[in-house]
Amino acid sequence: MKALTVRRYGGPEVVTMEDMATPEPSATEVLVRIHAALISSSDGVSRSGTPRFARLFFGLTAPKKPVLGYEFAGVVEATGASVTRFAVGDAVFGMSSLSGGTHAEFVAVAEDGIIAHSPVGRTAVDMVALVDGPLTAIPFLRDNAHLAAGQRILINGGSGSVGLAAIQYAKSLGAHVTAVTSTGNIALVETAGADAVVDYTQEDFTAADARYDVVFDAIGKSSWSRCRRLLVPGGIYLTTVPSLGIAGAVLWTRVARGTRAGIAFTGLLPAAAKSRDLQEVRALAESGAFRPVIDSTYDFTDLDAVHAAHARVATGHKTGNVVLVIGET
Repeated sequence: MKALTVRRYGGPEVVTMEDMATPEPSATEVLVRIHAALISSSDGVSRSGTPRFARLFFGLTAPKKPVLGYEFAGVVEATGASVTRFAVGDAVFGMSSLSGGTHAEFVAVAEDGIIAHSPVGRTAVDMVALVDGPLTAIPFLRDNAHLAAGQRILINGGSGSVGLAAIQYAKSLGAHVTAVTSTGNIALVETAGADAVVDYTQEDFTAADARYDVVFDAIGKSSWSRCRRLLVPGGIYLTTVPSLGIAGAVLWTRVARGTRAGIAFTGLLPAAAKSRDLQEVRALAESGAFRPVIDSTYDFTDLDAVHAAHARVATGHKTGNVVLVIGET
């Protein structure tokens, strides 16, 4: 099979194409022919090896797993002898957990892993765009914020893949949503369901008089110290980006009364938990509560296009998802 590989850390140009052996599914795995995959910010970290502490996980001097990519959508090509949930030809979407390897033509996934049937009539591009953002946003808002109908939430970074998923999920729960974005993305976040929008190029959202039950920093560009004044008593500030500052705030607010701070490492959740969340994503997609947002698509077979896709993600200004089109969609 063809696969995109990264053998050394660096910019987008270090991504190359190689011929590799097609995975052989075990008795409890399915082999998926991938039609679409994401290039996410996590892939950018894996490719560049920055920030440097990330190399403790990805490899000290070079990537330990040269084929990047976690999210996928495609069709079941073959099944192991013990597989009962899936059959050849089933349209599926999901995530390869921490093993990566979806920037390729095939991937083997455990039957009880992070994989689900795609809703009828949905393309692979649409479904792969409903993996990364929602699987991050749902645990933050449901399990950490305990967001409920009638509550008010501010989402910083509303036009990114996580922010757009958070807007849609919060609206499905019945919350009032304020999204922070730039001028050019106001219409996008309003279409996603935001009730109010703050244009950060025109005003500092942390200086506003509004108060919220939850402030969700989906891009980690603000801080607990700047956002705590926005919270009602008992409210919570959540960020997707770990730091010493948020670690200290989490510890302090566990013992001090008043507002709280929190962080969740959604990428480290057990596969069983992610699988349950993926089924929730599927149900929300079928109901229309989750709609995919595509920033751009790129041809997997065109290495220049692949480099451009990585460069687009590296800007930090993508709106929604950057998708590699690998086969039929």
